[in-house]
Amino acid sequence: MTLTIVDWAIVVAYFVLSAGIGLLFTKKGGESLSEYFLSGRNVPWWLAGASMVATTFAADTPLVVTGLVVAHGVAGNWLWWNMLMSGMLTVFFFARLWRRANVMTDVEFAEIRYSGRPAAVLRGFRAVYLAIPINLIILGWVTRAMIKILTISLGLHDVQIFGTTVSGEVVAVAICFIITVAYSSAAGMWAVLWTDLVQFVIKMTAVIVLAIYAVKAVGGMDALKAGLASHFGSEKAALSVLPVTVSPTGGLMGYAWMPLLSLAVFLGVQWWAAWYPGAEPGGGGYVAQRIFSARTERDGVLATLFFQAAHYALRPWPWIVTGLATVLLYPNLVDKESGYVHAFVDLLPTPWRGFMMAGFAAAYMSTVGTQLNWGASYLVNDFYKRFLNRGADEKHYVSVSRWTTVGLFIGAAIVTMNLSSVEKAWELLLALGAGTGLVLILRWYWWRVNAWSEISAMSCSFVMSLWMFSSRAPALVKGGSPEAVAWRMIITVAVTTTVWLATTLLTRPEPEATLDSFYQRVRPGGRGWLPVSRRLGYGREEIPGGRLAWTNWIAGIIAVYGSLFGIGKLVFGEILPGIVMCAIAALAFAWIARSLGGGRGGEGVRVAEPVPAPVAGD
Repeated sequence: MTLTIVDWAIVVAYFVLSAGIGLLFTKKGGESLSEYFLSGRNVPWWLAGASMVATTFAADTPLVVTGLVVAHGVAGNWLWWNMLMSGMLTVFFFARLWRRANVMTDVEFAEIRYSGRPAAVLRGFRAVYLAIPINLIILGWVTRAMIKILTISLGLHDVQIFGTTVSGEVVAVAICFIITVAYSSAAGMWAVLWTDLVQFVIKMTAVIVLAIYAVKAVGGMDALKAGLASHFGSEKAALSVLPVTVSPTGGLMGYAWMPLLSLAVFLGVQWWAAWYPGAEPGGGGYVAQRIFSARTERDGVLATLFFQAAHYALRPWPWIVTGLATVLLYPNLVDKESGYVHAFVDLLPTPWRGFMMAGFAAAYMSTVGTQLNWGASYLVNDFYKRFLNRGADEKHYVSVSRWTTVGLFIGAAIVTMNLSSVEKAWELLLALGAGTGLVLILRWYWWRVNAWSEISAMSCSFVMSLWMFSSRAPALVKGGSPEAVAWRMIITVAVTTTVWLATTLLTRPEPEATLDSFYQRVRPGGRGWLPVSRRLGYGREEIPGGRLAWTNWIAGIIAVYGSLFGIGKLVFGEILPGIVMCAIAALAFAWIARSLGGGRGGEGVRVAEPVPAPVAGD
């Protein structure tokens, strides 16, 4: 692909804008750790929410979605759409609690919820585990995807650096990486948030324009649907948003690539049982970091709600439409994911080529900026400051944070060069999260959960996963088939849940002082904390939002899936069904808006003041 002077001017302007925005906040970000990692806890909901969406739009995301829809049609996206239920739990059951916890990272939570050496070990281990192996492998994958994009699109020549031949694509990615490191290390979260907002606008504009050109290239929407019907066997198999069909006898049956067992596990188990970066049950990671940054509890809730709606309902359709068009445009491609890159190389004219290149750079840089800041927050706040140097001033910790960000950049570069050799390590690292979701949820709402509950859950899921991947595992769980994946999840969750519940009941509860302090700080309410709330004189309190939290959770799922399906129907020309689904979504959103606006029984109601504890003998 040849870029004109206009295209290059757009790309250069994007880099200058991103660097300028980031460096503008250098002084403010350097004032304290709170400013550096949480923007002083003063971020409005729309900025925090947009940053969440931008962060999860990585350079490889459109490519992954393309691979899914080429292989399985639109319904292939259920491999990640199923996580909406977990995301909505975060909105209505955990966002307020995270904001009240007043911590800097989600792993710091361990030492306000638990006590003693087990809590300290849990905090230190998770900080290092998330910041180094998990974080660096994510950065390595995103970087390799960007190299792949540039290799196909630009085909840059090799260059000589200190006598060593280096591919031009690597040099180009290094430039993106270094600019991101410069502003994210200098200004911290303020730079990440504002560049995320700009980057999100650029990359969404670029992918929408590409989708329009892709449909035109195949002859319009009717021609696209006809071609897909021929390829997949029917239009419904290609475009249905549900991975089920109706058998000749009238019963439901899964598509060949997703049997009903697998669908049941995705929709009924995985979203609450398994931990995955960016989709943690109960919230966590960079989503929790944005909640901590929000200026109020309500801002935290609205930011997370906006993220769920944009992430699942608004953002996917341009990727999906372009991915479907590549089925017809590039039927013989071996690497199906690369069809997305070929599409923008072949279809976009100037100046949209330059805009798309800036969009891919933005997608890459928004993810990298977040990962670097997020990883540094663990290493500095939860390891260095907690265990190595507890008495330094804020300026010292900010300086260490900046150097830690640079160190993570160097580590990510090393991992990128050796990525093929760490793929198995990634599988084992993720195994630590399989089956741990329930304890991460219940630790907020059941006083009896202790540090050993989490430690035993992580240990058991890891051991179970090692066994699943070993030669001694039964045939039922071997391989990569949907059935094998489903059975691995079912067995791991069942065993892990049994082990951590037994461990919880066989070990001592946390000391009353720790439980009392946590409850007064967070006020989670609910029956699971009744012994503590009564001891403190609060009586029987409802969870934040009360009973409306459950109806809002259901309404949120209906609203987002209704928007997702309705927009899809409209995109493919099914106007009446699309309008009906969007109307249902609008009603669900209206219900949520009414409750979040406060009023009688609404989520805006203030938490009751504590009742004085009863005096013995009264």
